[in-house]
Parts: sequence; structure tokens; C-alpha cells
Amino acid sequence: MRNVQISQELFMQLLRFHLMEDESCEKEIKQELEKKMGRMVMRDLFGKSKTASTEEEREQARKEYLDRRGVSEKFRW
Repeated sequence: MRNVQISQELFMQLLRFHLMEDESCEKEIKQELEKKMGRMVMRDLFGKSKTASTEEEREQARKEYLDRRGVSEKFRW
């Protein structure tokens, strides 16, 4: 299992939510965790596009990465 870093602000919100049962920050926590998950997925796709064991896997990961980044087909190599 790998470690994941989060901002101090998100950490404090999580503490408030879980330890102090303050549900006022639930929406912000969800948004920040969704952003973090998106960044993790993008990093994983980028890594696969460079290091996958087969050319087909690398190309598939590269295409998905570029699609998620919103890169137009005209600007791809």
C-alpha cells in the first residue's frame, strides 16, 4: 500500500469531521478528495503510458491520459 499526501487544510477538515463530528465541512472534504483521486488517476495513467510492459498498454494509457487532460486529437503525436 502506498502513502498519499494531502494538504494540511484537508487534514484539519477531516479531523473536525471525524473527531468533532462537525458536518459543516463535508462538502469541501468531498470536493478535495475527488480532486485528489483525479490527480492520482492522472499520475497513474501517465506512469503507465511510459512504463507499461507492452506497446499496446502504453498507447492505451497515453490515449486515456490525453483524453482526460482534454488534449485535442489535432495536437497529439
